[in-house]
Amino acid sequence: MIFNTTYKNKDATATINDLVGKSYSFLESIKMKGVGSKRMIVDDVSVGFKNILNTVSDINYGNIEIRKKGVLVHITKGHQNFSWAIPFYQMHIYKTNSFSIHAQGNFVRFKNNKLLKENKKFLDRLLDLKIDNEENYDFYNAII
Repeated sequence: MIFNTTYKNKDATATINDLVGKSYSFLESIKMKGVGSKRMIVDDVSVGFKNILNTVSDINYGNIEIRKKGVLVHITKGHQNFSWAIPFYQMHIYKTNSFSIHAQGNFVRFKNNKLLKENKKFLDRLLDLKIDNEENYDFYNAII
């Protein structure tokens, strides 16, 4: 689900907190060595998200924020901010010629350049958190 987070909206904040959990406190984020990525260049998005990209030839930037039960993908369009809430159980990550996050039938693809390489440690930590979250659910050994 994508939200316009340019201005404070109590309903959107409550829905985001329900989907992906509250944000980490200052001390928790220091212990985790950061919960947000550096900015990356958005290369492509799915058809449902085309309206949140710049229509002129500006560069679209995005970043990822880790929450307790998922992630927020932030995309900037001019002076507007959009946030896509993705719970860990819905998130799929692909690293091919570029880096992409897929969930809920949509995707955001980030350009494979120097900015993406600067976020390698963050993305590795994101994968580890997703794996840790999936260990909470025992899907395959349910029927014995």
